[in-house]
Order: sequence, then structure tokens, then C-alpha cells
Amino acid sequence: MNAPTIPVSLQLWSVRGHIKTDFAGTVAQLAKFGYQGVETAGYGNLDAKGAADALQAAGLKCSGMHVGIDALRSSPETVIGDALLLGSTNVIVPIFPRALLATAAACAALGEELAVIGRRLAAHGIRLHYHNHDFELAKIEGRTVFERILDAAAPAHLLCESDLYWVKVGGDDPASFLRRLGQRIRLVHLKDEKELGTGPVDFPSVFAAMDSVGGYEWQVIEVEKYNHDPLESARLSLETLKSWGRA
Repeated sequence: MNAPTIPVSLQLWSVRGHIKTDFAGTVAQLAKFGYQGVETAGYGNLDAKGAADALQAAGLKCSGMHVGIDALRSSPETVIGDALLLGSTNVIVPIFPRALLATAAACAALGEELAVIGRRLAAHGIRLHYHNHDFELAKIEGRTVFERILDAAAPAHLLCESDLYWVKVGGDDPASFLRRLGQRIRLVHLKDEKELGTGPVDFPSVFAAMDSVGGYEWQVIEVEKYNHDPLESARLSLETLKSWGRA
């Protein structure tokens, strides 16, 4: 398949048990597998400086940082400092409590709040993204939770990190989702629940949509459940992506 090669990172939640005790050794192993970056979900047994040093030693980039809404609300300067230290231009809200998104007004309020945070990050060259799960695909008064969140914020201040597995579980078609959101997506979570190619996502149609839309900066593999040790699952997923001609 002749398509532009988009760099590949691993969401470190996939190997959370490994980074908890050995962040540096784990990312070094990911580099040996052929990953070009990682998306952080905390720093395991290190702090931000130690994580930045470990990534530099491994020759990996930080494609993005998953940061909880509480930290963005209470310590935005710390988040900005960590992002600058790690060289990450992407901060991603990984999840928001489902119970707090039960009305159209609540969805709009979150979008407005994220736009304010995103504007603050943008002043430092950092972009804010919201990572979807399945429940944001539920409709409230004719529009999905996710659409209502994004409607309340300008794209310059809030982008989407699309998780294709959760789009599928939420009842939407991942390829159609990518086409609809278009340039609002720069980071794509390639997830099939377990290793790539073993779950429900139709990746040929996904790749066709990605090629049609263009502009993606990172393909982020995430493995949430496993047929193997998590590191082996991460390796196999990357090998599958390579076999498809997408890495």
C-alpha cells in the first residue's frame, strides 16, 4: 500500500506494569522494537525530568501526554512545564466522568472549559486534545456527547484524539468518524482492544479514510487487553502494522 508513512508511538498505558518499575528500560525496549515515540500516561518510577532523559537516551519522541482534567485544572503550569521538558506539543485529556456528561448543557460547559485550558496551552505552542471512549458517542437531543463538547470550542483550542476501538464499540464506523472530523484529528489511537488485527476494527477502511483526510501526525498504538505479556503485545502490534505497510 503506497501511503505516506506516519510515525508510530505507543500509549504507555499499554505497558503500565512495566513502566511502574522500570520506565527507562521499558522505553529502551520499545525503541528496539521500532517505535518512534511514546505517549505518556504518567512517568512510572521516574519524574518528568527522568522520563525526558530516558526518552532522549532511547532516541524516542514524546508524541503526547495523557493528563487528567484535575491536573489541568489545578496545576496547568506544571503540565506546561512537563510538556516543554518532554518536547511534547500535544496534551490529551484521556477521559472525563460519564456521569457528568448527561445533559447538553454539561457537554457544552466542558467544551467551553477545555477551550479556556487549550488557549492557555496554545500560548506555549501546546495543543489540547480530547480522547474519546464509547460513551461520548451516545446522543443527547440529536447530537452526540462528543459533538457537543467539540461544538463549544474552536479547533485552535481543542482537537480530538480518536480512539478507533471505542468508536466501534460506541456504535459508529471508525472510517466514517475520521472523515467527519477531518482536520480536527491529528493523533489516531490504533486500538483493537487486544493486539492489532485481533479485534473488531476494520483497518483497511480506516487507512483509506486516513489517506483521504491526511494531516495526521502520529499513529498511537494502544493495547488494553492481552494475549501475551504487554511488551510482547506491543511488539506484535507494531509488527502487524508494518506488515500492513503502515509503519
